[in-house]
Amino acid sequence: MSIAEGAEFAGYLIERRLGSGGMGTVYLAKHPRLPRHDAIKILADDHAGDTEFRARFLREAELAAGLTHPNLVAVRDRGEVDGKLWIATQYVAGADAAELVRRTPTGLDPARAVHIIGEAARGLDAVHRAGLLHRDVKPANILVAEDPGKPDRVLVTDFGIARRAEDTATLSAGGGFTATLSYVSPEQLGGERVDLRADVYALGCSLFQLLTGSVPFPRQTPAAVMYAHLHEPPPRPSALRPGLPAGFDAVIARALAKDPAQRFDSCGALAAAAREAMHGSASSEPAAPTSASLPSSAPPLPPFGAAVGESRAGSFPDDPFAAVLLPRRTPFARLVRRRGFRIAVAAVFVVGIVTAAMLGTGGGTESSTNADVTTSPPPLPPATAWGVYSFVADLFPDLLPAYQLGVGYQEMSACYMIDDKGDHIPTDTLAPFARMRCEGNRDPAVSVTLECNTDRSLMLVPPSTDTVEGSEEWRRASGSGNLHWGRNTDLDGGVVGNLSIYFDDAARSFCRIRVVGGADGAELRERWWPDAPL
Repeated sequence: MSIAEGAEFAGYLIERRLGSGGMGTVYLAKHPRLPRHDAIKILADDHAGDTEFRARFLREAELAAGLTHPNLVAVRDRGEVDGKLWIATQYVAGADAAELVRRTPTGLDPARAVHIIGEAARGLDAVHRAGLLHRDVKPANILVAEDPGKPDRVLVTDFGIARRAEDTATLSAGGGFTATLSYVSPEQLGGERVDLRADVYALGCSLFQLLTGSVPFPRQTPAAVMYAHLHEPPPRPSALRPGLPAGFDAVIARALAKDPAQRFDSCGALAAAAREAMHGSASSEPAAPTSASLPSSAPPLPPFGAAVGESRAGSFPDDPFAAVLLPRRTPFARLVRRRGFRIAVAAVFVVGIVTAAMLGTGGGTESSTNADVTTSPPPLPPATAWGVYSFVADLFPDLLPAYQLGVGYQEMSACYMIDDKGDHIPTDTLAPFARMRCEGNRDPAVSVTLECNTDRSLMLVPPSTDTVEGSEEWRRASGSGNLHWGRNTDLDGGVVGNLSIYFDDAARSFCRIRVVGGADGAELRERWWPDAPL
C-alpha cells in the first residue's frame, strides 16, 4: 500500500513516506487536532490477511503502549481503516544508529558510541523491568535525534517481535524463528529458553558495530554467521580499530559470552562497563571464554573467514545483516534446535576449509601445513579497497558501503567483485565487464548487483527469460533512465522478484543495477526503489 502526500488517513494528514520494513510502511503525519507530528506505521497489504502478521502488528502496540520511558518510542494510537491496521507512534526526527554507522564506516567516536548504547540500555532495562523482552535489538532499532551542541537523544523502537519474558515460544506461533542474524544470541539459535541476557548479547553486538563499523561476525552465508555465534570467540574491537581503548575487548568478550550466565546481568551493567572502558578504568585483558561459555560438544574453531564457498581470491567474509525466517517444520530448523546441529555445521566447515586449501595449492598439502592460521579479524580495508574497480564505487557513493565490511543503503553490505559464474575475482585485474555484487538485508532485497562496461560503451537491455511485470522512465535530480521489473525462478524453484535500473546520463549510461528479492518485482519497486540514493 502506498499513500500519496497530502492524503488523509485515519484522520491524520500524510506528509511524506519515512521508510518501509518487513511489516509495513511508515509515514510522517500531522495529528488531526494537536500541534504535533506522529509516525504512522501501516501494515503491508501482502500481510493484511495473514493472521500471524496481524497478531504481531497488534502485539507491538499492546506491549509498547504499556511502556513509558524517555528512551523508548511511545505508542500513541492504533486502529483499522478499510481492513488496514495502523499504529501511531512518537516521531523522532533524526536517524537510526545503523545510518550513523553508514555515515562513519570505520566506527563512531567512542564517547558517542558509549553514550548511544548507554541511553538505549536505560530503555531496555525499563522494558525488562516491565517483564518484557525486546528480542530484536540492533542499531536500526535505536533512533538518534541529533541536536548540535547537545548530547544525542536516543530511543529504542520496534517491538514487533517482543514477547513477555515468561513466554518461551518461538517468535511465530505459526512456526517460525525470526531474528536479525547478526545480533542473535546462541540460545535463540539453539531454541533454548531466552531471558533478558539475549537482549544484552544483541546490545553488545550493537556496541561492537558502533565502535568498529562492522558487525561482530561478518560472514558469507547465514550458516557461517550462525556457526560463529555458536562457537567462535568474541572478536576484539581493538584489533579491528587500532587506537580503541583495549578495555572494550573485555566488555565485548563478556557481553558476547556463549553462556548467558557469564554475561552482564543487565543492559545497564554492560553500558556502565563500556563507560569505564572508555576512560581506561576497566581491565584491558579480555575475558577468555571458559569451558562453561562453550558447549561441551563444540568442535574446534575454524580460522576466521573459513566460510563455505569462500573463493581463492581471498575476499572478506561477510553477510552481516541477514534476517532469517526458519519455519519449525523444515529439516534445517529442526537441526538448529538440536545439539547435533553444532557438529553438523562443524563438518560442513571442515569440508569447506580442506576444499579451499586443496584448490589453492593444486591438491597438495605443503601450503596448508604452513598456512598462517589466525582467529583475529583482518584489519579494516582502506576506502580504495575496490582497486581498479573503484570507478564503480565512485559512481554510486551513497548507495554502496565505503568498503567491503561497511554498510550501505538499506543495510546493504558484503560487496565483492564477481565473474560471470558468480565466483569472486581479485580487484587488481580489470575485466571487460565489471560486476560488483552486494548482499541485501532481505527486507526485501536479497542481493544488489552493479554491472558496468569497462570500455564505457552503452549498457543495453539484454534478452531475458524473466516474467516482465512492467517498465517505466524515471527522472530524479541525479539523472534519468529506465526501470524494468518482473520475476523469475531461483535455484530452489521459488519465485523471486527482480528490478533492473538503467541510466540515460552519459556519466552512468554504461552501467545498470539489478536487484533481486521480494515476492515479485512490484515489491522491489515499492519498497527498495523509492528511496534508493542514486
